[in-house]
Amino acid sequence: MQIIGRIAEQTALREYVESSKAEFAAVYGRRRVGKTFLIKEFFNNRFTFYITGLANADMQMQLHNFNAAMQQYGKMHYPPVQTWFDAFEQLTHLIKRSSRKSKKVIFFDELPWMDTPRSGFITALEHFWNSWASSQPDILLIVCGSATSWMINKLIKNRGGLHNRVTRHIYIEPFTLGECEEFYRKNNIAMNRRQMVESYMIFGGIPYYLSLMKKRFSLAQNVDALCFAKTGALREEFSSLYASLFKHSENHIKVVETLGKKTKGLTREEIIKSSKLQGGGLTKILEELEQCGFIRKYNAFDKKNKYHLYQLVDFYTLFYLNFIRKNKYSDEHFWTNFIENAKHRAWSGYAFEQVCMAHIRQLKHALGISGVLTHAASWKSIKTTPGAQVDLLIERNDNVINLCEMKYANTVFSIDKKYHENLRNKKDIFIKETKTTKSIYITLVTTYGVKQNEYSDIVQSEIKIDDLFKTI
Repeated sequence: MQIIGRIAEQTALREYVESSKAEFAAVYGRRRVGKTFLIKEFFNNRFTFYITGLANADMQMQLHNFNAAMQQYGKMHYPPVQTWFDAFEQLTHLIKRSSRKSKKVIFFDELPWMDTPRSGFITALEHFWNSWASSQPDILLIVCGSATSWMINKLIKNRGGLHNRVTRHIYIEPFTLGECEEFYRKNNIAMNRRQMVESYMIFGGIPYYLSLMKKRFSLAQNVDALCFAKTGALREEFSSLYASLFKHSENHIKVVETLGKKTKGLTREEIIKSSKLQGGGLTKILEELEQCGFIRKYNAFDKKNKYHLYQLVDFYTLFYLNFIRKNKYSDEHFWTNFIENAKHRAWSGYAFEQVCMAHIRQLKHALGISGVLTHAASWKSIKTTPGAQVDLLIERNDNVINLCEMKYANTVFSIDKKYHENLRNKKDIFIKETKTTKSIYITLVTTYGVKQNEYSDIVQSEIKIDDLFKTI
């Protein structure tokens, strides 16, 4: 299969191969985002050694799995080992025997699963790299894992023997809308761009989820088949997703459920009050969820660093909490029957905001400010009644602030008198409370554009969903 997108990542991998020194590369990102696929396809499965860790397996089973891989790639008998030190000693022997003239690629997939309690895995890996592999210019060691927090804390930010030993790292992000469109086109899945945006609201840009779609089905039929049918591949994905990434995942789930009830975000204190979790345990949970891309931490506009908001941003999790879990009638055609319902409209409005937040680069490109230093934030009035709220502000280094409003509609969006007054009041209140001296541009991000009428002049710039599909 052909790799979709991932241009920067492929360029980086090519540089690693052409490097004149040993390279230790960590590849990480959310589960199902396509890390393993990228590495396997880029190298065409031509590895000097390849192993993938076993989920929920003890040290003995992991070592047995290692021995099986040694037999396959070594093409000779390697006796079973009892420790990881012995395992890496065998791996060193295998690499030395390799006749490959180019870079010898060693690929450890799902590395965190191999680090079982009291196994000494990390210590053995440190010794392998520091004592021998790091001095071999023809070695490229690639380690990969979905437990992003483990990859960051145990490898990239390691304070022990692997401190600063990871020479390269690649964070694999979900597909953008443009990459999703390329995926659909190459897999003959017929959708217009509005449907692609709605698909993104449900599945995000997770390649594995997209790969499950049937080209003979409409989007609504695919959603029903995957999420609401009794045997739907994604109906039970929620629990397995979190359980595979986090120990004691019930606490991580409690946090995302709490954040799912307040779409605009919560402070740490508000999370404690609602979830009953607190202390250092909560700090670690929030950090791990953020590292894995399920939540984001951001500062509200004109607030100091101590004022953080946490927001649930994983599209599948949001969809699951709103609809799959609440499908109390077990309707296998729930989504087909639910379209245009009031709750659907409320969800789609918020989900569209999150799609826009995931495409800040495309928004900046559409505004012609790609080269301008910017800061994205939100803002909520605290001094005025009735108050005002802005979900996305783009504060620019050229003394302009784009006050962005996102409107997901079936047709061209029309500003009426009431909404015109709302926008004007929002702008006035923002200027009054923040005391900003920067120019304020009202920007509307819509599905098909803004209808020109007597009220549309209040908008300085408009962005359509077509702009979100640009490859930047």
